Amino acid sequence: MLPYKTIQEASAVLGRNLSTAETIWFNYSANKSDYFLYCHNIVFLFVVFSLIPLPLVFIELARLAGFDRYKIQPKVRLSWPEMFRCYKDVVCNNFLPIIVPLQLASYPSIKMIGIRTGLPLPSGWEMFAQLLVYFLIEDYTNYWIHRFLHNKWGYEKIHRVHHEYTAPIGYAAPYAHWAEVLALGIPSFLGPAMVPGHMITFWLWICLRNIESIETHSGYDFPWNPTKYIPFYGGAEYHDYHHYVGGQSQSNFASVFTYCDYIYGTDKGYRYQKKIFQKLKGELKGNGEQNGVSYRFPTQDLKSD
Repeated sequence: MLPYKTIQEASAVLGRNLSTAETIWFNYSANKSDYFLYCHNIVFLFVVFSLIPLPLVFIELARLAGFDRYKIQPKVRLSWPEMFRCYKDVVCNNFLPIIVPLQLASYPSIKMIGIRTGLPLPSGWEMFAQLLVYFLIEDYTNYWIHRFLHNKWGYEKIHRVHHEYTAPIGYAAPYAHWAEVLALGIPSFLGPAMVPGHMITFWLWICLRNIESIETHSGYDFPWNPTKYIPFYGGAEYHDYHHYVGGQSQSNFASVFTYCDYIYGTDKGYRYQKKIFQKLKGELKGNGEQNGVSYRFPTQDLKSD
């Protein structure tokens, strides 16, 4: 709740007129508690998870001409009942019993680290810099937790649930064992804890991180995707290989970027199969055959020492 009763009072404290965005924020948040504002995350998470995958669900079910070439594993297709069952399982097994209570109970930690709701609002550059830090911190810590979950105990007891989808779809992004949901929530919180910002930045971080996760589990690799212009970004094809190899995978552990896998040598299997696929693709073109083959074909995932 803002400590100002009127816009004029807020302007007097700031020593300037409020910007359009600050005026909108004042009118919306002035009489709302910080706890209520924080709980918006529950709505944002549900809306993002429910709506963002829908366009690709439509493409998958309608079998739209021209889109098959962008499907990473074209031979694997799920029906609408199978997709809806994945959606329902996430909502009933993860979102309602785990994520919602965790959001409701974690507000004291948000206050403790210094997430603010007041004025002034952060600049665009400030938000961009903080979001970049959040993504880098999340990616690095997620890498090591994910890599741990691929040891024999971690995979058999916990992580195998997420790998039930060897050809992932957007709704399978948060499909996981409850312990994994809790463990991988830590990297998402570390960035805001280390570099606390405004509540709006925190909202945007939660939304973007989940959109990114849905995109990398989408099962489609579109050449016009703007994420292809982000340096070291993994993307759908990169993570799809990890799901295809499954429990034996020792490749592509990173959640967002590729630098950790490169530095620690855990992208060898992926780079090996990409090299073979490019050779196979060239041979098919040379023979005048249809270029409709997926990158997915039997190759041995290379384990790093």
